[in-house]
Amino acid sequence: MKKINWIFGLLLLVMTISFSSCSRVDAGYVGIKVNLLGSDKGVQSQVLSVGRYWIGMNEQLYLFPTYQVNYVYTRESNEGSPDNEEFSFQTTEGMICYADLGLSMHFDVDKITDMFQKYRKGEEEIRGIIVRKEMRDALQRVAGTMPIEYVYGVGKGKLIDSVKSIVKNKLAPTGIIVDDINLIGAIRIPPSIEQSLNDKVKMSQDAMKTQNQLADEIAKANIKKAKADGEAYYNRTVSASLTPALIELRKIEKWNGVNSSTILGGGSNTMVNLR
Repeated sequence: MKKINWIFGLLLLVMTISFSSCSRVDAGYVGIKVNLLGSDKGVQSQVLSVGRYWIGMNEQLYLFPTYQVNYVYTRESNEGSPDNEEFSFQTTEGMICYADLGLSMHFDVDKITDMFQKYRKGEEEIRGIIVRKEMRDALQRVAGTMPIEYVYGVGKGKLIDSVKSIVKNKLAPTGIIVDDINLIGAIRIPPSIEQSLNDKVKMSQDAMKTQNQLADEIAKANIKKAKADGEAYYNRTVSASLTPALIELRKIEKWNGVNSSTILGGGSNTMVNLR
């Protein structure tokens, strides 16, 4: 009886160890089994699909999502990581700027084995170390050719687009596919520089407003002058057309045929000038 209990206990122990050594690849993921020791040390060439797998004492399972991963690198503790993950970079003048960036990426399943052989890191480390480093390097490289006024203003879109293109082309051959990199909020620059740029923008806006008002006044003056010139031209044309015969005709037209005193004066037959 004791022997049976011992065998049962041994079987139970083996089953417990076996069960605890099984790992699972959930839906939406693929796995890579890595041999840590021995002559076959390294990554298995086979990518593991959804299911349970025996993971020995000298093996480790890494999981990689097959869906798009979205992440934000920000200084805020309630987004992304509790640590400050903002990016810093310098413009062509050497001004230090800061930016929060968003990332959308996924993995090329056909290249995951080669990717792991190259980096030896899991999904979080690849995103937090490898991809972040490429983003930071590209940001420094592109921003270093741009003046701060351009980066802070109309050039920020070109800056981010250029960074995305560089990172995407650099990582795509390794199986890390960058779908998008976007700017979150505004680029942060030194407060004194920001105030100077804002003042410059306001001065430009005020000058434009003054220029528009002046243009409006000039337009109104031109309209008024054109109207006066038109009236003068009309008066000159009408005066030139008033011949003596036409004037006498106008007198007759104004006579009502009854009250001759309105057109006759001093008892004479001479018509009074009714113009």
